Amino acid sequence: MFTGIIAAVGRIISTAPLKGDVRFKIDAGILGLSDVANGDSIAVNGCCLTVIATEGNVFSVDVSEETLRCTSPLVLNGEVNLEKALRLADRLGGHLVSGHVDGVGNVVRFEQVGESWLLRVRVPDVLSKYIAKKGSVTINGVSLTINQVFGSELEVNLIPHTLEVTTLKHIKAGDLVNIEVDLIARYVERMLNTSDTVQVK
Repeated sequence: MFTGIIAAVGRIISTAPLKGDVRFKIDAGILGLSDVANGDSIAVNGCCLTVIATEGNVFSVDVSEETLRCTSPLVLNGEVNLEKALRLADRLGGHLVSGHVDGVGNVVRFEQVGESWLLRVRVPDVLSKYIAKKGSVTINGVSLTINQVFGSELEVNLIPHTLEVTTLKHIKAGDLVNIEVDLIARYVERMLNTSDTVQVK
């Protein structure tokens, strides 16, 4: 589990194909890796990936063909948002994030409004039912509050601090971004639509 509070911006320093999968080496930036072991999870642009090796301040992950298909592209020398997995003693400053990307959104608008920036993203139609005004959404791993909803499009405001400490400052109209809807919304839908009856004895 994660919180959507980005701890560091890293950079992809190498890629290597692995029979359909891809191995990425990522410079973790200011994200300390002294407490990261092989098998631990790190969210990379909101996608939970398993660390397979560390060397200094660089960690490696193998990304499956299916994950590559379902997420926005990771590119050589590209910056990525990083967050280590949540510990039970940590503060939950954002919202509960699983690191399982639900779909890829398309940036419609990104423009300055006063001191903040307005970001408007079109999400896949299948995800629109999980999007609610003043609800939570994760965009490229960043926990954000939804200000407005227009059908399959959502708007959020980004304060200067968020832009400073994440890769969202580089975003532009037409870009693809990873979307994770609110975890609780998915469970509520499941409970409301299930035909199974659970009996408690």
